[in-house]
Amino acid sequence: MFVVFGGLFFILFGRILFIQLTGQVDGRELAKIAASQYEKKAELHANRGAIVDRNNQEIASDTLSYHVVAVLNEKASKNSKRKYHVVDYKATAKVLAKYLPLKEKEIYDKMKNANPGAWQIEFGRAGKDLNHETVLKMKEELDSKKLSGILFVEGKKRFYPNGRFASYLVGFAQKVETEDGKVETKGKMGLEKTYDKQLTGVNGKVNYLSDGWGYVLPTASKQVEAPKDGHTIKLTIDKTIENFVEEAMDQVEEEYEPAKMLVLVSNPKTGEILAMSQRPTFDPMTREGLTENWLNDAVEQTIEPGSPMKMFTLAAAVEEGKWDPDAYFKSGSYKIYDQTIRDVNQVGWGTITFLEGLQRSSNVAMAYLLERIGDRKFIEYVHDFGFGKPVGIDLPKEASGVVLDNYAAERLTTSYGQGSTVTPLQMIQAASAIANNGVMMKPYVIDQIIDPNTDKVIENHEPVESGKPISEETAKKVREILATTVTSENGTAQKYHLPNYEVGGKTGTAEIPKKEGRGYMSGFGNYLYSFLGMAPIDDPQLLVYVTVQQPKLKAGELGSDPVSKVFNPIMENSLKYLHIAPDDEAEVPVVIVGDYVGEDSETVTDKIHQDGLQTVIIGEGGLVTEQLPAADTKLIENAIVLLKTEGETSLPDFSGWSKKMVLSFKHLSKLDIRINGEGYVTGQSVTKGTKVSATDPIVIEMRTPEEQYNEQKSREQQLEEDEEQIIGG
Repeated sequence: MFVVFGGLFFILFGRILFIQLTGQVDGRELAKIAASQYEKKAELHANRGAIVDRNNQEIASDTLSYHVVAVLNEKASKNSKRKYHVVDYKATAKVLAKYLPLKEKEIYDKMKNANPGAWQIEFGRAGKDLNHETVLKMKEELDSKKLSGILFVEGKKRFYPNGRFASYLVGFAQKVETEDGKVETKGKMGLEKTYDKQLTGVNGKVNYLSDGWGYVLPTASKQVEAPKDGHTIKLTIDKTIENFVEEAMDQVEEEYEPAKMLVLVSNPKTGEILAMSQRPTFDPMTREGLTENWLNDAVEQTIEPGSPMKMFTLAAAVEEGKWDPDAYFKSGSYKIYDQTIRDVNQVGWGTITFLEGLQRSSNVAMAYLLERIGDRKFIEYVHDFGFGKPVGIDLPKEASGVVLDNYAAERLTTSYGQGSTVTPLQMIQAASAIANNGVMMKPYVIDQIIDPNTDKVIENHEPVESGKPISEETAKKVREILATTVTSENGTAQKYHLPNYEVGGKTGTAEIPKKEGRGYMSGFGNYLYSFLGMAPIDDPQLLVYVTVQQPKLKAGELGSDPVSKVFNPIMENSLKYLHIAPDDEAEVPVVIVGDYVGEDSETVTDKIHQDGLQTVIIGEGGLVTEQLPAADTKLIENAIVLLKTEGETSLPDFSGWSKKMVLSFKHLSKLDIRINGEGYVTGQSVTKGTKVSATDPIVIEMRTPEEQYNEQKSREQQLEEDEEQIIGG
């Protein structure tokens, strides 16, 4: 016995000594075994990058969401006085049916017919992506009726706060299940898909030690690897101008039910796209309205543009010295070999001048003009204006269009916009040469790509010249001629007249190729109506291109009716929003802003006041570190200059400030300013003079002049009614 037990003791002792020296059991390291039992890992989810407009207003971002879980297994409530599983299926289904897009019976059956032994169930898409407000209401009603077993699991979803807002540009992202079973948000269309890699963040993690029940050990240290949020995509799109576009298109869509519509708004000085939209469109949150067409028509589709192409034929003639506005030609028809082209009214207007021919949008005028230019020389200009090749915008799958150049007849039809195909982007780019004194600007829609984790600008897109097809003198002359299409009694663009701004441009009524076979569609309204216009005509600040395809016109209406109802409010509202002075205003004296950075704010303030401007100091005063507007900007008297200094900021009185001015203040101050509404400031949540920090939320209320007028009128009517009741009483 002594020998046996002694032997066992030495074997055990040897085993323990071996384990201590090697740290291994059966070839496995004890440290790793312990780590696998006690070391836990939690994933920290990164936010998908936001898509914002030029003023950092959100267009797409991640937001908090919830999905509903019903716990069915009775074991969840074992040894507990409180119930943690669903007890009353019928009452629970009745409450859930109020908030979920499911019928009460569907919810009841789903719970009642769940697999025996199932711990919990979910309710598919209907029970996902619930907002915080809805969840609070559900919780409140479930608690009030003492219904148990319903859990709300917190998560994130992609949020598009503006609804059907530039949806074919922005696209959408949605949750998908990967091969390893994880759920990720992936871009499926538009910018969300194109820049999916940049928008996708990198998840972080937390490593910690826990006991057998999963609780963190009191002496354990955590190792945290912070998540890295996806990059912010800052667009050239202006949310306010885009809203003008969406509203105008919605009204015309409701009134005329066109097959298609498209609008592009750009700054011809820079090539920045300020708005882009099309109809039909869809809601990126629900995908409602999304059909088989997933293409951004401005970029990926081509059209035969029709008469707006005539402005480039005109520009070529002026540049070549072949334009004589007072020379005459016989309108109506023009024969080229065995083909005859005709004017829109078939018989023409008799013998008229070339200027009148342009104003009336005569195809025959272009034919005779082409004779003067030379058709092959004309095609050189067509290419110089950027047609037949991509503009190179920062968006995918851009179409090129086709410039027909095989036969003389093709070159002729190209001169008035039929046969050859273009993209709307090419039309905007080409027109920028006319609006921008001969310098053609490349369109672009991405302003910056920013890393929000470091605030570092990863990409910064600047304006790029894409050619100089015509001289400055030619551009000015063409603009003067285009203005007459609006002002002349013969002009086809009379409906595009604006009371406060002089507009120039070219109307279009293009034939639409048949979907099957050769030839074009026929019949009343079966055309692509359009207008490519710019304003103010002496120095255009905006280009707007509108196309409306196959609207349901009423008797006596023309294609210019629906197009002008889109173009006019967009152009006028946008120019006013950008503070472009109306043409009929008297000459207003302007003040040129100086460079105040590095100077003392008190000294600068006195100097600015002497110049007839106002100042708002951001910070406690001292040396000026930043300013808005920048040096050399022209301002009218009493305009405000923002001066940034160090220290805490005391809020000014924002009353009457424009949205653009509030956003400038927000940009310089870095304060948490939240804007409700459009127009001008009518109220603020924090009073004037209050010192605030970056963590203090400040809500600014804005109203348009029309809203303010209606509210005032409503108050006056209410007062009158109250007075009548008092008198009557």
